Amino acid sequence: MAAAEQKKSYAVYKNFKGLNTKSNRTAIDDEEFSWIENAMPIGFGNIKIVPAQVTVKDGGNNAISFGNTVTTLTNTNLGLSDYILAFEQDGRGQYVVINSGTVGNVGGTGTFSSANISTAQWKNEEVYIGDPNKGLFSWDGTSLLNIGGVGRIGLTARGSGYTSAPAVTISSPNQANGTQATAEATITANAVSSIQIVEGGSGYTASPSVTITGGGGSGANAIAQLLTFTKGALYVQVTNGGSGYNPTSPPAVTITGGGGANAAATAIVFGNAVTEVIMTNVGDNFTSVPTVTIATPPTPTGNANATVIGVPNLEEISSVATFSGRVWISTGRTVTYSSATSPTDFTSVSAGAEIITDSTLRGNIQNMVSANNFLYIFGEDSINVFSDVRITGTGDTLFTNTNVSASVGSKLKYAVFPYFRSVLFMNNYGVFALVGSTTSKISDQLDGIFPFIDFSKPVTAGQVLLNNILCAAFNFYLLSTFPTTTGSRFVQCVFFEKKWFVTSQGEINYLSSAPVGGLINLYGVTNTALYRLYGDTTANVSSEIQTSLSPMKDPIRTKQALKFGIEATLSTGGTFNITVDSEQGSSPVYVLNNTVTWYNNTGLTIPWQNNSLATIGWLTSTGYALYKSDAQQYGKYLGLTMTSTNPGFTINTIEFEHELRVRF
Repeated sequence: MAAAEQKKSYAVYKNFKGLNTKSNRTAIDDEEFSWIENAMPIGFGNIKIVPAQVTVKDGGNNAISFGNTVTTLTNTNLGLSDYILAFEQDGRGQYVVINSGTVGNVGGTGTFSSANISTAQWKNEEVYIGDPNKGLFSWDGTSLLNIGGVGRIGLTARGSGYTSAPAVTISSPNQANGTQATAEATITANAVSSIQIVEGGSGYTASPSVTITGGGGSGANAIAQLLTFTKGALYVQVTNGGSGYNPTSPPAVTITGGGGANAAATAIVFGNAVTEVIMTNVGDNFTSVPTVTIATPPTPTGNANATVIGVPNLEEISSVATFSGRVWISTGRTVTYSSATSPTDFTSVSAGAEIITDSTLRGNIQNMVSANNFLYIFGEDSINVFSDVRITGTGDTLFTNTNVSASVGSKLKYAVFPYFRSVLFMNNYGVFALVGSTTSKISDQLDGIFPFIDFSKPVTAGQVLLNNILCAAFNFYLLSTFPTTTGSRFVQCVFFEKKWFVTSQGEINYLSSAPVGGLINLYGVTNTALYRLYGDTTANVSSEIQTSLSPMKDPIRTKQALKFGIEATLSTGGTFNITVDSEQGSSPVYVLNNTVTWYNNTGLTIPWQNNSLATIGWLTSTGYALYKSDAQQYGKYLGLTMTSTNPGFTINTIEFEHELRVRF
């Protein structure tokens, strides 16, 4: 009977798990991997090499290249056609109709800000575009519309002799496809006492005119104030109405400082006091609070000057979402929502705004996601949920605001997305799943990677169907200081069924998912070039599979590696470069393949050429193949590292033969 030191032992691994960088290579499970790249550990006896990226082409079969460096990539569906939308560094926006390859412009150079654009689909009729500096837009596949509407109407004269409410007409919007605003007047004691906005309209880029007609009276006049989400616009709030002012000769309003320009305002006087200030031009580029002054009353003795403050819009749009039949916009700590009847109306009674004052939101809102009948509001380290949106009998909007996380959130707005019945999101220290009101970390196995991610570069994510499994992919820039990578580069960490693996699909900066024909594809850009990830099943792809360093069920004894084997299923030729590893280091590289080399009777290699004089190789077979070799390695822990550039093969089994040697 052979002594323990001479008895051959075997280890066979088929129940493949995923990547684990949290623990040392000697401490992870035998069937986990310390690195697995471009190989998907689907299950028992089944690691499939993932396809490479493929260039997306236009209708003329030309590779699509956007006009400038892409800084936001997103998607939408308009008229039942799927679109990829690219917003670029020079402020332009472009689209690609996925099925036809049609390429066109959403807006020309300078239309949008250079980065941080957000979008949300409304029905399949239009997409709403939130620009951090230039406000809110809608696009229907043809026309781009600025969502500026009437936010306020002030009566400069109330008139007399009215026996019924007169008609109020607001001039048409500046943009051809805008919606005209509407309003209604109320009379008291034969004079117009107020004007209520019914529909704020859209497509206004300047304050419209207001005309009051009919009703049996005359003399009533009004002016309108533009509502815009443009950063740097100015509004004015009355803090003290003063006294002694003449309604027929309102005082001048002077605006100085604040870094902006072009702002103009009219004071509204009622009862000898200034009751409001209407901005006839909200101006632009205000970066701080200006000085706003109301002229003194005509008879200053015994009267008080009115005082006002300027309120510049200093907050950027951080996100836009559609939820419960409305458009929602986040700026600073405020969420503004449209009316129940129109996605562009932010002024009528059912529209409004919610300021999150709770201390759980330590900074500003970073992102919003609509999913699972909730609107998720992400702060950097908190998450709130809006739900149960309803209308009161007076037309006001009510909803529930619940904090579901007071310590975990994300500022990575492009790395938050719905996944099955959960919302997945990545932050600077992990990937989390939010299910209902419970947040759980799902990336413990990636803890060894996160210290080596460059968070100054884009972090984006999306869903993708791989091998008929819906996966979640997170794209980020991995630094070369990470132990198992060569050179700093963008990679994708892919999650499914509680397992992770890594892919590398070129220098992909931004990702966006898009369902096409019922299948969820993942698209990415490298500066200006558009790709579909995992789309080319025939192109070479660099794969690496590094197993655990296994104690082979006996961590005390040193092992002498004798042989190793790889069972694989091939679709084409397969050449594997393999090292046998231990805690001491790695063996020389073993090059194994299923090709046949021909020799003549003098031992010289015989090359074979086709009729194009290209050298060809001979394959022993496709389908099942067993790669095996003697091994030169020893240590208390054994494993292997396998690399290949061949596409389309499957690893079925990893096998070791070894002998036990000395203890300790």
